[in-house]
Amino acid sequence: MTYSWLALAFIAAAAVAGVLFARRGARPGESGKHWKAVGLAFAALAILTAVFDSVMIGMELFHYDASHILGVKVGLAPIEDFAYPLAGVVALPGLWMWLTRKRKGAGSDSGGLAGPARFKGLVPQALLASRPVSWINTAYPFAATMLLTTREIDWVLIVGTFYFLIPYNLAMYGINDVFDYESDLKNPRKGGIEGALLQPHLHRPMLWLAAVTNIPFLLVLALAGGPAAWISLCVSAFAVVAYSVAGLRFKERPVLDSLTSSTHFVSPAVVGLALAGATVTPGLIILLAAFFLWGMAAHAFGAVQDIEPDRQAGIGSIATVIGARKTVRLAVVLWLVAGLAMLATPWPGPLAAIIAIPYIVNCAPYWNVTDTTAARTNVAWRRFIWLNYGSGFLVTLIFILQWSLTS
Repeated sequence: MTYSWLALAFIAAAAVAGVLFARRGARPGESGKHWKAVGLAFAALAILTAVFDSVMIGMELFHYDASHILGVKVGLAPIEDFAYPLAGVVALPGLWMWLTRKRKGAGSDSGGLAGPARFKGLVPQALLASRPVSWINTAYPFAATMLLTTREIDWVLIVGTFYFLIPYNLAMYGINDVFDYESDLKNPRKGGIEGALLQPHLHRPMLWLAAVTNIPFLLVLALAGGPAAWISLCVSAFAVVAYSVAGLRFKERPVLDSLTSSTHFVSPAVVGLALAGATVTPGLIILLAAFFLWGMAAHAFGAVQDIEPDRQAGIGSIATVIGARKTVRLAVVLWLVAGLAMLATPWPGPLAAIIAIPYIVNCAPYWNVTDTTAARTNVAWRRFIWLNYGSGFLVTLIFILQWSLTS
C-alpha cells in the first residue's frame, strides 16, 4: 500500500469523525464559524509542516521511497505529509466541541445514581479532564530525551510515550479535578480547555480509571529499566498523587506546590533518561535544572489567576500566600534564570535561552498586578498554553541540530 492510500484512509476516517462530532457538539449558528476556524488552523499547520519537514528531509534525517509517493512536493515535503495535520484539524475540534458542550442536567449532583448509570459520561469527561491540549507537554520530554540518548525507536519508547501522553495526564489532572471540585465550582474558567468540572457521581469512577490506566504502564516501564528508572517512576507517580489527594495536598503548601507541579513535567524526561541509560553530565544537570525552573515559573504564574476562588475555598497556594504581584515577579525571575542557565549548556543548548523571552514578555505586563485584579492574568495564561507549542517547535529544531551534530 502506498503512502497516498494510507493518507486518504486516514483523512476519510478523520472527516467522518469530525463531521459527526461537530454536528453533535455545535450550538445553533456555530457550524460556519467552526469550519472557518478549521480552515485557518490547517493553513497554519500546513505552513509549519512544509517548513519543518523540509528542514528534516534536507538534513537527511529520513527519506521517502519514490515508488510509494505521488511525487508532488511543497518544498521538500511530499504532499502526503499534509494528510496528518489535515486529519487532526478536521477531527479534533469537533471532538472538543462534543466533549465541552453543555449537557442537560449537567449541573446536578447525580449522587443517587447506581449501577451502570454511575459511569454515564465518564469517558468524555475523563478525556476532557485529562487536558488534551497539554498532553504533549509530558509525552514530549520523555520521548525526546530517550530518543536522543538511544538513537532508536523501540517498544519502550513507544509504550512510554503513550503512557506520558494520555494515562499520565488522566491521572495528574483527573485526580486534581476530583479533589478540587469544591473550589472549581467557584472558578469560572473550569469546564473547558482549562479543566473539567467533574460531577460528584464521577469522582470515584474517575479515581479507579486513573488507577487502572496507570498502574500497568508503571509496572511495564519499571520492568524495562533498572533502579534509576524505578526511583524516577516512583517520584513521578508520587508527585502526581501527592499534589491533589486529601491528606497530602501539596498544592496547598506554598512553594512545595510549585516544586511538585514542576516535577510533573520534568520527571517524564528523567524517566526517559533513566530508561535509556543516559550518562549524567554537568550539562545535562543544568538543562534539567533550567527545565525545572521553567516549570516552577509556569505553575506560579498559573496560580495567580486563581487567587480569589482559592481563597474562597480555603486553599493556600504560592500565589495566595505571597500575593499576586510578588508571584508574577517571581515567575519572571525564574524564567529569566532558566534562560540564562541554558547559556551554560553544551552547544546547541544555548540556543534554547531565547525560548524564555516569549514567556517573560507574556508575563511582564502584569508586573504590578494586585490580588483584586489577579483574574485578568487568565488572558496571559491562555496565551501561555499556546506558547508551549511554539516553544516545542523551536526545541525540536534544536534537537534536530543536536542529532545532526552528533551523527
